[in-house]
Amino acid sequence: MEKFEKLTGVAAPLPQINVDTDMIIPKQFLKTINRTGLGKNLFDEMRFDDNGNEIPDFVLNKPQYRETEILIAGDNFGCGSSREHAPWAIKDFGIRCVIAPSFADIFYNNCFKNGILPIALPQEQVDILMKDAEKGSNARVTVDLENQTVTTSDGEVIAFEVDQFKKHCLLEGLDDIGLTLEKAAAIDNFEAQSQSARPWV
Repeated sequence: MEKFEKLTGVAAPLPQINVDTDMIIPKQFLKTINRTGLGKNLFDEMRFDDNGNEIPDFVLNKPQYRETEILIAGDNFGCGSSREHAPWAIKDFGIRCVIAPSFADIFYNNCFKNGILPIALPQEQVDILMKDAEKGSNARVTVDLENQTVTTSDGEVIAFEVDQFKKHCLLEGLDDIGLTLEKAAAIDNFEAQSQSARPWV
């Protein structure tokens, strides 16, 4: 998994509340078990009309936000079903950080497992970032995980809280498999001792 340390980029404003996982990645795209390839269908029903044409007014279709890596979202982001395809689609699109007043618990935890940093902030601070994001491509936001800060394009610094274990995993690029491999030497040692003590097993 890719490490997350510090990210500077254009933030896209999506103030809509209760964006659920079916809106993030509609059910018809859940046939794959691959983590890649879903980015093109992110927010599919919001980005495209019935004929597959882009809806110009949707934020991610606007030229200044096509390469966004940070999403400023509304309250209760990622609610609905527990599909892990939702963070897969977000990551595959190129978004590495989502900032919102609150997240659905399962979506929130799935983000960390897939290299995405979800940041929950009070509504008034999200409003500041939302307004900053509306400036477009000239406004660049910096997210610093090590120091747990978000810095607006005007230099305003906003601190955020994050679970220290989840922070460690993102900083080191560790998913569940990576965490296990961190203990590879101890596992090998245990297996060697076990085989010596119980050669008949």
